[in-house]
Amino acid sequence: MDFWILATRIIFLSKTVTGILGNLSLIFYYLVLCCRENTLKPTDVMLMNIMSANVLIILSTGVPQTMAVWGFKHFLNDFGCKLLLFIQGLGRSVSIGTTCLLSVFQALTISPRKSCWKRHKVKFEKYINHHILLIWILYLFLNFIYLAYTLAKRNSKNVTRERDFGYCFTAGWDQIGVLLYAVLVVLPEVFFSVLMTWSSGFMVFILYRHRQRVQHIRSTQGSIRNSLESRVTQYILILVSTFLAFYTLSSILRGYISLLNSQNWWLVNINRLTSLCFPLIGPFVLMNHYSIMSRHCLGFIRNKNNLISF
Repeated sequence: MDFWILATRIIFLSKTVTGILGNLSLIFYYLVLCCRENTLKPTDVMLMNIMSANVLIILSTGVPQTMAVWGFKHFLNDFGCKLLLFIQGLGRSVSIGTTCLLSVFQALTISPRKSCWKRHKVKFEKYINHHILLIWILYLFLNFIYLAYTLAKRNSKNVTRERDFGYCFTAGWDQIGVLLYAVLVVLPEVFFSVLMTWSSGFMVFILYRHRQRVQHIRSTQGSIRNSLESRVTQYILILVSTFLAFYTLSSILRGYISLLNSQNWWLVNINRLTSLCFPLIGPFVLMNHYSIMSRHCLGFIRNKNNLISF
């Protein structure tokens, strides 16, 4: 067996299994937290939905692709292929929409008290569940429109060459299909990416200015509180930056592959591995965040108890 084929199989299998376990572990953690405290913080609600979207992406992309590289090729018919692409699109769109929501919410949270943005935080927090539900319903509707169109046009003679995903074949896009995909999927994703970039830049600016101001504060309690606030924002920034980096790389590769006359399997596999990077890395970034936050909170409680006993 060729070494690179074996390496590709092992990489796909390990990424798929690790990604599913990591995301499901965090979802289980949030469910236990919800049952114990009867409520979740807005940030936790958004993160749980991001992990749910990640599971959809891994199950619809990682699992069938892993089966394909291990030899189980073209096991889906045209309808099954289009349905799987529908689930992939839904997971990808909900992931970028909810990550954008998380980034904007954290930017509002750390904005100065006298800022006009601070007033919107209360309303944003109050209706966070409605915003997330709206994202799911909106992208279910948009991706269903595209699915319905592709199913209606599958016997048309105006489509381009067949697309081979390894686990299935499906007809290519015609000009209307390309335009529909751009309007329903690409434009909203570009808008969310720009909004995420803006909110991330705003957070970096606020953190930099905040760090300059608190350098002169000597209070132990104040420094710990500021440290906790900064760490939450820093980990959300890492999460959002990781998402944007892999999303941008995946989008560039997808666009380049679609322009090629012949399919380059190395580029196709690299693109599929790239699309699985954020669903794989995201949960472990958050796990590291929660372990560090727990240690800081314990340290804060111990210091406070020592001061009281003294």
